[in-house]
Parts: sequence; C-alpha cells; structure tokens
Amino acid sequence: MSRGGKTLAEIVGGLLFLVLIVGGGGAAWFWNAFNAGGPLRDETVLVIPKGSGVGAIADLLAREGVIESPLVFKLGVKFFSDDQPLHAGEFRFPTAASPRGAMQVLIEGKSVLHRITLAEGWTVREIFDALAASPVLDGPLPPPPAEGTLLPETYFFVRGDARGALVERMKANMTETLAQLWAKRDKAIMLETPQEAVILASIVEKETGLRDERARVAAVFHNRLKKGMALQSDPTVIFAVTLGKAPLGRDLTYSDLKRDSPYNTYVVTGLPPSPIANPGSAALKAVLNPAKTKELYFVADGTGGHAFAETLDGHNKNVAKWRKIQKQNKQAN
Repeated sequence: MSRGGKTLAEIVGGLLFLVLIVGGGGAAWFWNAFNAGGPLRDETVLVIPKGSGVGAIADLLAREGVIESPLVFKLGVKFFSDDQPLHAGEFRFPTAASPRGAMQVLIEGKSVLHRITLAEGWTVREIFDALAASPVLDGPLPPPPAEGTLLPETYFFVRGDARGALVERMKANMTETLAQLWAKRDKAIMLETPQEAVILASIVEKETGLRDERARVAAVFHNRLKKGMALQSDPTVIFAVTLGKAPLGRDLTYSDLKRDSPYNTYVVTGLPPSPIANPGSAALKAVLNPAKTKELYFVADGTGGHAFAETLDGHNKNVAKWRKIQKQNKQAN
C-alpha cells in the first residue's frame, strides 16, 4: 500500500526514525507539533524565491512568524509531502497555519493574484506607462504596437509575470473580442471592416465616458458618415497634435481645428486612417450596434453627459446653454 509514492513501510520507518531521535514519546510530540496551529496572528503574504530548498523555506517561514520550528517543518516535508515539490512564488498563508498547512500551501502552488485595470480609451503610451510602473510585473516592455490593438480591461496576473506576455494577452483579447462583436454587427452600418469599427470606437470612447451614451454618440457619427458630413470630433484633433505620445495639456485652439492632418476630422471627411486610442468592448458594441436616431450633433450639458440634437438650430441652442454654464463655472471659481 502506498501514499503518493511512499509505502506504508517507509512512513512507519520514518516515524521510527523520529522516535530514535527524540525519545520514547517523540513521535506523538512531532505529530502534534506538525499539525498544531502556528503563531501567525494575521493572514500574511510571503514570496518564496526561486531555487529555495526546503531548509531555506523553513528558515524563511520561521523568520516571518508563520511557523515556530524550522526542524519540524523540514521533517514534516521529508516524511509527509509524498515527494511533491514545494513551489516558489508569492503565497498567502492563513492565520494560525500549522506547519502541515504551510507545507500544503506551497505544494498546491496557488500564487497570489494581482490585478491591473487599464482604462478604456487609453493610448498605447498610457497603457505602457501603467505596465512599466507596476512593481509586480517583470521584464522589459516590447516595442509599442499600433493604437487600437490592445483591449483595455482588468487583468489578473501573478508576481513575476512578464510585461511582454501581458501585452500579448491584451492583443489576443482585442482580436477575439472584435471578431465576436463584428459577427453580431448591425449589417446596416457603413463600416466595411473590423478595423474601421475600432477606429470609430476609439473616437466614441474619447467622446463619452458614460456607458448609456455610447450607442447614442455612435449613432451621431454613423448619421454624419451617411450624409458625408465631417465628424468634427475634438479628440481626433488632439490626436492630430499629440499623436498619442503625451497629453495635450491645454485647450484646443482655432488653429488646432485648422491643422492639416488626416486625423483632424474638422478638415477631412470620413474616418481617420487609424484608431486614436484603445477602445473597450462596450464602445465596440456601440459602434457595431448604434442607437436608432436621426441626431447629428451633441455637446456637453454640464452634468458629465451630452445634449443631443437633430438640427443645427437645436444644436446651437444647446451650445449656448453649455457656454452659459461654462461662464457661470468660471465666475464661481
């Protein structure tokens, strides 16, 4: 009869060895010490370095207050680990973990998960800045990919995961998500390729942060495209100035709106040549299934959202209201 590679005779022989070491009642004492709750008062997270042997791990656990006796831990691993290895990594040890419990945590090897939230609408530069700033990720960043190829969302990873590997996950997620959403698109929209969907979604993402507005903003742009009207989106002008390499850091000027650039949707009709940011799945859904409206205009309404209009006259009235709000805000400050 065996337990994971150790025969009953080997286990009994090990216990007899312990008896010889500590005396007549030693086996019972060891069994209790190995299974009894340890000194840890609060759950704690420890990093077990790669290449650590059982002795080094035992010393680390004792030094950090997880266990009391390194010897008990080492003997326990020798006779009761069933020859299963102890993993390196970052692990969470529960309150009052016994030496056996600590051993089991390291055998199971379930590393602590970390998370990083990459905001929808961030540029590649902003995403890479966040990845570079993470003290938990490892390795260099790869060459930056094109805008619109990374899917921003919350990603989970373990300490030491490579930054390059996370970038590849983001690229794969964008490819998969875009393919799924494109297959479910409204066939009446004027987008001919998935890439065009990403371009328009990146503009929608920059125009509104409100989930309930995305499909409506997308509808405005679709309606303008159908009529051959310029999109006149301020975020595209900002990208024309910065190319996504840095924040604009100021208000747009009249000369900015006249800038000769394929990204300036005040001077060119149709879509820009490529995305201006990395849109999330909600913005992609919005442009592939826009709201059914006849609206052609929108402007900020002072509440964080926008006022929409079907006609230029209605839009001008909304703009006048917005300017009045801006003036009042300036006077209040």
